[in-house]
Amino acid sequence: MTDFHHALHSLKVWDTELPSFDPAGAPPEPLPLFHDWFTAAVAAGQSEPHTLSLATADATGRPDVRTVMLHDADARGWHFASHATSAKGRQLAARPEAALGFYWPVQGRQVRVRGHVTTGTPAEAYADLHARTTGALASALVGRQSEVLDSPETLAEASEAAWHRAEAEPDAPSATWTLYVVEPAEVEFFQGDARRRHLRLRYRRDPSAPTGWLRELLWP
Repeated sequence: MTDFHHALHSLKVWDTELPSFDPAGAPPEPLPLFHDWFTAAVAAGQSEPHTLSLATADATGRPDVRTVMLHDADARGWHFASHATSAKGRQLAARPEAALGFYWPVQGRQVRVRGHVTTGTPAEAYADLHARTTGALASALVGRQSEVLDSPETLAEASEAAWHRAEAEPDAPSATWTLYVVEPAEVEFFQGDARRRHLRLRYRRDPSAPTGWLRELLWP
């Protein structure tokens, strides 16, 4: 057995006490439950619970995925931001559909979101950009995400110049910085169980339903 396989097969899953979850007591809409689970993950000490996997598709339909940060979750949907000129930005412009995946292993929980993607206003993008740290602003001001890089030295030079600009001009704009909102069509909540009797509760948007959502359990 190689070191990789030994490490892979020695890992345990959810080697901790998992919280209970009663789907019958879940709210009629998914957003309040997401807020509850997110704050519970923070309280439980989950590392970086605001990180999520963002899946898109390119012009040929091939899937693509990366990790980004959640910027908000409200009645409009789940928010994240990036450059419109990045790979994800170009993919979303061509195919404005996305899937999000949150994983909080400290509680054995996952949340999956699928839906249409819209963009915020320029004013919202500007406010989002300037709510970030100096380092994040500097990174955004470089603005060449996903382009081919010739050397680490070129990156260092561009980053240094962007840091100086961010410190000297904390209100500096970035023309391509864009706020994206995933308007959920489906939201699934997964609660892991040590005996593999996982609970999966899916919300599906349905305008004919009294709350606008249908709830259904799924087999694990």
